[in-house]
Amino acid sequence: MRDPRGASGASPPDPAEVPCVGGVVTDADGRLLLVRRAHDPEAGRWSLPGGRVEPGEGTADATAREVAEETGLSVAVGEEVGSVRRPAPDGRVFVIHDFRCRPLDASAVPRAGDDAADVRWVDAAGYAALDAAGELVTGLTDALRGWDCLPS
Repeated sequence: MRDPRGASGASPPDPAEVPCVGGVVTDADGRLLLVRRAHDPEAGRWSLPGGRVEPGEGTADATAREVAEETGLSVAVGEEVGSVRRPAPDGRVFVIHDFRCRPLDASAVPRAGDDAADVRWVDAAGYAALDAAGELVTGLTDALRGWDCLPS
């Protein structure tokens, strides 16, 4: 997997960009795992679990760590499905690389933790209801549709 911070010997990362990751976690039934953001930007809205890549951390490790911190689930991290750029509150830009993930334990129940106020599995109907109500973070549906990652 490619690391958004660049390879050894590459130019230093742009200080105006914050490397981040997200987990597109799906279960055997095709449901998608969403977290309700506890903090800005877009506090109270539903999003994918994820966050900042720590210094020296690889993107797969960061994705697994962030999903575990926000949902309590251990996941297998797969391929990168896409990336987005979102403005950060401090004027920088979050560069978010999203990875397909599967829970390691299919019977594990997610629980909100860290930066998540709530967590839930959603099927297509549940996702559509959140979308229609304007409860998803900006751009999530367009990104997931473009990556063919909407819940079934």
